[in-house]
Amino acid sequence: MIISTPHTYSDGDTQFIGRLVYDEDGSGQRPGILVIPAFGGLGNFEVERAEELAVLGYVVLAVDYYGEGAQASGPEQASEWMRALNADRPLIAKRITAAFDEIKSLPMVDPARIGAMGYCFGGKITLDLARTGADLRAAVSLHGLFDAPPMPRQQMKAAVLACHGWDDPLAPPEAVKAFAAEMTEICPDWQLLAFGHTGHAFTNPAANAPGMAFSAAASRRSWENLTRFFADKLGK
Repeated sequence: MIISTPHTYSDGDTQFIGRLVYDEDGSGQRPGILVIPAFGGLGNFEVERAEELAVLGYVVLAVDYYGEGAQASGPEQASEWMRALNADRPLIAKRITAAFDEIKSLPMVDPARIGAMGYCFGGKITLDLARTGADLRAAVSLHGLFDAPPMPRQQMKAAVLACHGWDDPLAPPEAVKAFAAEMTEICPDWQLLAFGHTGHAFTNPAANAPGMAFSAAASRRSWENLTRFFADKLGK
C-alpha cells in the first residue's frame, strides 16, 4: 500500500512541508528520490509522479522550496516567487541541500542511493543540487533551465539526464550549448535527450502558451527514459 503523508523539515531558518511517499510493504533500506516541483510550488502533479515512483520501490520526498508548503495562486504569483528565489542561487542550494539531507536521514532510505528530479524551475534546482557536489547518484531535469549559478561549482558526483524540448524559448540552443560545455567540464556522466518540435513544459497537460505546450509523446518518452536511468543508477 502506498503511503502519502505531509513531511516537515527545515534548513535552520525556514520550515518546509513536503510530501513523503513510499510503499509500506517494502522492507529494508531503499533508494530515495527527491521530486522537485515547477515554479508554482508542490502540487498534485508532482505528488502523482512521486506515487508512481513509490510503486516502483523508491522512497520519495516531494520537495517544498518556498516554505510552509506554499503554493502559488496562479502563474503571475508563481513567476513573482520564482524571480525572488532565483535571484539568490546560494539560498536555492541551501534549501535543496536541506531536502537532500532530510531524505538521506530517513531510516528506510539507503543514503548511498539517492536521486533527484525536477520540472522547469525544479529542473534548475535539481541541477544546482548536483552542482554543489552533493553525494547524489542521479539527477534528472525535465524541461529545466540550464544557466549555471554565479558561484563556484563543484565536480559533480551525480550522473545527469536532461530531457529537453528543442524549441523551448527558455532554454534556446545557445543555452543548451553552454550547458553541454559545463557538463563536459564538471560532470563525469551526462546525457541530453532533446525532443524536436517540442517546447517548454511538455509534461504539463495544462500548458498552453507561446512556446509552451503539452506533448504526449515527449512526456511519455521522458518518463520512460527517467525510470530506466534511475533503475540503472540507483540499483532498482
